[in-house]
Amino acid sequence: MDIGGTFTDLVAVAPDGSLDIRKVLSTPHDPSEGLFRALDVIASDTASIDLLVHGTTIATNALLERRGARTVLVTTAGFEDLLWLRRQDRASLYDLSRHHPPPLLGRGDVIGTAERMGPDGPVTELSEAEVSRVTAAVGGRRPEAVAVALLFSFRHPENERRLAAALRTALPGVPVVASHEVLPLFREYERSATTVAEAYLRPLVGASVTRAAAGAARRGVGTFRLMASGGGTISAAAAAEAAASLALSGPVGGVIGAQLLGEALGCGDLLTLDMGGTSADASVIQGGAAIREGTTMVGGVPLALPAVLIETVSAGGGSIAWVDDAGTLKVGPKSAGAEPGPACFGRGGSEPTVTDACLALGWLAPEWALADAVRLDAAAAEQALGRLAEPLGRDAVGVAAGVVAVATAVMARALKRVSVARGVDPRRLALVPFGGAGPLFGCALADALGIRTVIVPAHPGVLSALGLAVAAERVELTASWHERAGAAQRARVLVAYADLEQRAGLALPGARTRRLADCRFAGQGYEITVPLTNDDPDSIEAAFHVAHRARYGHVGAGGAVEIVNVRVVAERAGGRPSWGRRLGIGRPTPGWRRVWMRGEEVRAQIWPLGELPPRLRIPGPAVLAGPDATALVEPGWRGTVHTSGAVVLERA
Repeated sequence: MDIGGTFTDLVAVAPDGSLDIRKVLSTPHDPSEGLFRALDVIASDTASIDLLVHGTTIATNALLERRGARTVLVTTAGFEDLLWLRRQDRASLYDLSRHHPPPLLGRGDVIGTAERMGPDGPVTELSEAEVSRVTAAVGGRRPEAVAVALLFSFRHPENERRLAAALRTALPGVPVVASHEVLPLFREYERSATTVAEAYLRPLVGASVTRAAAGAARRGVGTFRLMASGGGTISAAAAAEAAASLALSGPVGGVIGAQLLGEALGCGDLLTLDMGGTSADASVIQGGAAIREGTTMVGGVPLALPAVLIETVSAGGGSIAWVDDAGTLKVGPKSAGAEPGPACFGRGGSEPTVTDACLALGWLAPEWALADAVRLDAAAAEQALGRLAEPLGRDAVGVAAGVVAVATAVMARALKRVSVARGVDPRRLALVPFGGAGPLFGCALADALGIRTVIVPAHPGVLSALGLAVAAERVELTASWHERAGAAQRARVLVAYADLEQRAGLALPGARTRRLADCRFAGQGYEITVPLTNDDPDSIEAAFHVAHRARYGHVGAGGAVEIVNVRVVAERAGGRPSWGRRLGIGRPTPGWRRVWMRGEEVRAQIWPLGELPPRLRIPGPAVLAGPDATALVEPGWRGTVHTSGAVVLERA
């Protein structure tokens, strides 16, 4: 289940690989209510469910809306202002009036403690009297959560352990999060910010996860797991203790689903765009694997935890169109969401949205039922768009064309940030648009980026939920380990990974493990993660050179390569759907409808997406109408149905 801002998507994978697909309206006031209402829709006997995987946005929303727990931070004396100093970079290089979002806590809730660890051990000892003072000072602030982040605790965690133990004894029931438990890596700013975020989120996320897991257990569900930002699933118990790892839980499922689809089509290099009701999420897949980042930013908060690369923009189907004081048409960031929703939903919404624009252009049809049998009201959409007609000097259709053009430009910029900005040429990739609205924009986005191939999944509206259903169970453990790659000895490498592999084996018995290393040239400020093969330090150096050339276009001037962190990833593969099981039989007869494309009214064929026979050729212009999403084949494009049910679009 993927709970989005507007719709909750469900995909049930049977033992034979066949799929059952549903879509219901989300319940923003209580996401768990929508989760179990959706579960009851798809399964009359919930006890027959062996595994329920849930993608949640609760951590993301808590960071964006700043509604986490009141948190107190304990840090080394003299470093109390660290979260405000950040890294001294500007929020916007050329906008001098723009500021970074403030930290998650107030300056008065930061307590400095008289202790100091250096790289080689204690510099200033932590006394028992100081432990008692700090514990009393924290208790006096009546926190809902406590974060402890001291200098060099990633290498020498003794002082953090003492403080955390004292605080847990003095404040029973209050989560106490120590940085060496969350992120035992160097760089005190990122480590401290991540630890604070974990403490800030843990009470809210822990309660929500526990409630959802208990509800699943009452219904007889065999196992309940959640998608983590790193692209794998974790248990409810682990999620309750790793709240920050769920910050990108929702969008990651779609990347995993696109990766699976690429495997079926033999295409390992993809740009993905998940356009839902509230936002659009862009990512990139290279060599059949999703790109992962060591640090991501959510709501202005850096999280130095493994995460699939996601670039989010406010360009969803529910994004509201408006005109600024200069008379310029804008789309988002405000969204109509599920309540009241776009004007065309007939649920009380009156402001024009991207969905209203698509309906006015004829891309969507009033007779097609959406989630929960929601019918689209074309008159309401045109009325809402008409409010923008006078300031823009356009009719409703002209305004609608402008709205989709602006939304397309916003999403194209997101796709460029995950590809061009990383040295990846998008013209060499295939675009996979999905989500409830993404396939409507596939051809236009491909034209904007010079892409020649677009892959429309058979059921694009629920691809994120399918990705959740088949995602691997995953545990990733990390430790700091500074060493010159060329000087590292085989025995030292084995020792460095031994503890991590033992812990990973206990967390995920029987899983396949991989060894990775974060490397850089000596003197560089940031690293690239590369695989370790045959426990050979020389292989790390060679792999780093290849990765560095791919990312930056050069391999330096022969500088020494450093290993700064070691990682172990344990994975246990998930199931696989039976592609093509829901394919139609024979050749369906297309319908016809007049629609607007590229500023002209054209006569488009209407085909049933998800029910098309393999090898069927579909010339543009055409509309592919499915039960969970609709796709456009624009003029100048043509599609061919793959055996998986996906439609591969290419420039004619």
